[in-house]
Amino acid sequence: MSNNCHGDMIKELIHRYERAHFTVERKLYALLRDLMPAELTVDQFNMIRFLQFNGRSTPSELAEVFGVGKSSITAIISRLSDKGFIRRLSEESDRRIVILTLTEEGKRLCESIDARVEAMLADIMNHFEEEEAERFISTFEKLADVMAGTAGLGSNEGKE
Repeated sequence: MSNNCHGDMIKELIHRYERAHFTVERKLYALLRDLMPAELTVDQFNMIRFLQFNGRSTPSELAEVFGVGKSSITAIISRLSDKGFIRRLSEESDRRIVILTLTEEGKRLCESIDARVEAMLADIMNHFEEEEAERFISTFEKLADVMAGTAGLGSNEGKE
């Protein structure tokens, strides 16, 4: 296969990926939005989920993980704290360091929404044969690993 044909194939695969990603991302966001309580945004829920999976985090870690500026994170944290979903604690070894954890209310919210999200995703995954779903997830996990290894490429370092 010539480099030109290979380049054309790669270009076509990229376009197919972009079209599929756009559709999936838009539809999933809309479906998630419909599952959220009115007072919660999908982005806020994603941060709550991150805390659910990790147990705790600092505002700086959240800003890095979600690719937003520290001022944006501060505003989101304040809203989530005001709603009673997260708590701010001071690190025992250095009181200047803020640690974020879920409150019991935040944990209950996650459990409630998780059940609905799982049901929604199960409905979607039922459109695939078991082997097809396994291949898809394995490929998606490989993409995640590749992307995790490209830290700094195209990042928003210094973003505020």
